Amino acid sequence: MTPARQLRDVEYSRPDGRSLRLDASLPASAGPTAAAIIVHGGGWTRGDRRIDVQPLFKPLSDAGFAWFSISYRLATDITQFGVAVDDVAQAVRFVKRHAGEYNIDPNRIALIGESAGAQLAAMAALRAGPEASVRAVVALYAPTDLVSLYQHSTFIPAQIRNGVHGTPWESLIVAGLSQLSPIENVRREMPPFLLIHGTADSLVPFSQSTRMCARMRQVGASCEIYPLDGAGHGVRWWESSPRLANGYKYKMVHWLEEELGSRRPTSRALDGCEKDGPHTTE
Repeated sequence: MTPARQLRDVEYSRPDGRSLRLDASLPASAGPTAAAIIVHGGGWTRGDRRIDVQPLFKPLSDAGFAWFSISYRLATDITQFGVAVDDVAQAVRFVKRHAGEYNIDPNRIALIGESAGAQLAAMAALRAGPEASVRAVVALYAPTDLVSLYQHSTFIPAQIRNGVHGTPWESLIVAGLSQLSPIENVRREMPPFLLIHGTADSLVPFSQSTRMCARMRQVGASCEIYPLDGAGHGVRWWESSPRLANGYKYKMVHWLEEELGSRRPTSRALDGCEKDGPHTTE
């Protein structure tokens, strides 16, 4: 089999003079292939497009998908929080504009995000116009309700929360977080979502995914949850358990094949992976 073409450090956008780059893997194919754009996590303030999401690369490549792993503007201060949603949308536009060069189908593109990157991917999909629209979204342990996390997460120091409680700043913060919360922006016409989440996640509670899926179904949108029983936060941590790693990878690839219309058989795509993971919640 002809190896995939690898691209590194391709500039896809330059907001305010800052170069944003991506890496890509483009399979050899006679016809246009489906593609995934990957958004790493890191609490919006850090993260690496090559390290944090590395476990996702091989299953996507083995399934015959093109993939693009992007960097984006990190929130170095509160004024920068949320700007990366625009970066994700710009990456989608860039990939679509270069679809012919990359031999991909611009109508078969999915976004895949993990942790903070899942919130960014979800919001980019929810806000997208025609030029940045995607066919599907895979959100791994996504913070979908930022207001709830701000109010209840033990990872936010109490002195920070208490310092703004009851002040005009608190109202502004809550309003801003609500605007950036996927759960507050669902709509019937949104693309289908696959939510993958560990049930023992102490950083982003599993309920963030169950409540998001319930809200989507209320408006008539399509959603699936794939729970990983007893799992915590992070695909790199899941690698230590073949049961967890193989289960979610099989589900992710199989779901993307169905949503993007891939013709590659899943059995070949994940040869050696365990197909019997946790049950999907319906």
